[in-house]
Order: sequence, then C-alpha cells, then structure tokens
Amino acid sequence: MLGPVILAASRSDAMRRAVSAAPVTRPVVDRFIAGESIEQMTPVLAELAGRGLQVTLDVLGEDITDPAEARAARDAYLRLIEALAPLELGPRAEMSVKLSSFGQALPGGHDLALANVTAVVEAAAAIGTTVTLDAEDHTTLDSMLAIHAELRVRFPETGAVVQSYLFRTEEDCRALADAGSRVRLVKGAYKEPGSVAYLDKAEVDRAYVRCLRILMDGAGYPMVGTHDPRLVAIAQDLAHRAGRKLDEYEFQMLYGIREAEQVRLAAEGHRMRVYVAYGTDWYGYFMRRLAERPANLAFFLRSLVSRG
Repeated sequence: MLGPVILAASRSDAMRRAVSAAPVTRPVVDRFIAGESIEQMTPVLAELAGRGLQVTLDVLGEDITDPAEARAARDAYLRLIEALAPLELGPRAEMSVKLSSFGQALPGGHDLALANVTAVVEAAAAIGTTVTLDAEDHTTLDSMLAIHAELRVRFPETGAVVQSYLFRTEEDCRALADAGSRVRLVKGAYKEPGSVAYLDKAEVDRAYVRCLRILMDGAGYPMVGTHDPRLVAIAQDLAHRAGRKLDEYEFQMLYGIREAEQVRLAAEGHRMRVYVAYGTDWYGYFMRRLAERPANLAFFLRSLVSRG
C-alpha cells in the first residue's frame, strides 16, 4: 500500500528537499548509489568485476527542463565512456540510459533524445560495448521503442527494457524477441493507472512469467531483471526448456540488493549483471528503490529511527 505513496513522493520537490537534507539519508543512499562521480564509482566497478560480475552503468538524471541540460546528460555519458576505454572491459560494462535525461519530454524531444543517445551509442560501440534504453512511464514507451528500432539499424545490439506490469508488454515482447535483440524484463517501478497496468502484485508476477516465456522461446537475448528467488528459478527452468545455454541469457539485479545471490549465480556460470547507478541526481531513483520492496523501506525507516 505504501508503494504508490512513495512513488508520488518521488515527484515532490518538498519531499526531495526534506529527504536530501536528512542527516541519515546519505548512508542509506550509499547502499544503492555507487557514488556521485566517475572517480567514486570506479572502485565499485573494480570490486564487482573481481567477483565475476558484469555491470550496466546509469548516470543518474531524469528531470530535464531545457536542451542544454539534455546535452549535459549526453556529455556525462561520453565522459563515462572515455573513462571506461582504458579498462578494456568491453560488453562486461555496458550502459543504461533514460531518454528523459536526453530531453525526450521537451518540445521536439523525440528527435532531441534520438540525436543525444545516438552519440552515446556510437561512442559505446567504439570501445566494444553497448547501451540499453531504460523503460520509464507508459507515456514515453512508443517514443522509446521507435528510437530503439532506429538505433538497431546501425547498432543491432542496442537493448530495450520492458515492464511486466503494463498490459501491452506481452505484445511488445513478441515484437522485440527477434534475432540479435537484447531485452531486459523488469516488473516496473513507476506509478501507473489501472487503465494501463496491473496493480496487484500477483498479477504483475504472472505477467512477468508470461513475458519471460515469450522472450526465452524467442530468437533474442533475454535479460532477466529480478531479485525474486521464485522468478529466478522459473527463469532457469524456462531457459532449460527452451534449450538455452548459460551464455544465451543473463540475470540482472540492482547494486546493493541481494549481493550474495548475485555472486552465487555468477559462480554457477550464469551471466550476472549488476545495475550500477551513480551521480548527484539520485533522489527519484532512490525513492523508486524504496517503493519496490518493503525491505528497502524498512531499512530506511530503521535508519531514521536509530539516528533520531
């Protein structure tokens, strides 16, 4: 019941100021955010690589109000790619981008976001890695998928994210599960109306399994974004039934959540990729992490009480 309340708070400037100013916030944020700069994030990247884990890197930032901010977001990714180049990690360190940070919601935003993300995808390809387009609220998805299709003409390994809580996602999975595609399936973390999304957790989970079956039976490369042990086991079973080898799909989990499980899956030979977010604009991302799982919220509230 608290999830929608927290998601609403994630859009509140007053709540942003209050949470950001709270003395206890920083230690809790550090559980989910790998620093505010490339220099702070790089040791985290090295630590994860040492555990046999791959990564997808997200430079935080969503609420863009003018084209200059969108260009700044693009340039932040270009600096990240420049820093990754000498590490020679290739596809073990890819990137995730939110098109909203590249100006998608501005007037003429579709073309602006396409231009900005194309520069990032080109630079990523030059160092042997790729980019996945994150899904945001349902109003942005047609634009995101159109940009994804256009990018794949030149860069077919460009990935896309779909969210099982949306009614449309099974059909999106059928359209995306073609040869060479990379599709990350997640449950969804935005506040959506009942007219477009399942609101009941059990319904979301059942939709996740239906979508996962489509992706596993398809010709593409499924990326299983979940921390749910039951869904991890179902994914393994569906992959086996589809005749997939361990290198023909991967698991993805968030930095700071179920770390022992991440290491376990990697040790068993699975590709295990950690979603690592960093940057100064962490508030919206942080609040969605609290909304996703009661344990995350309880962790934060215990910190507030213990420091109070």
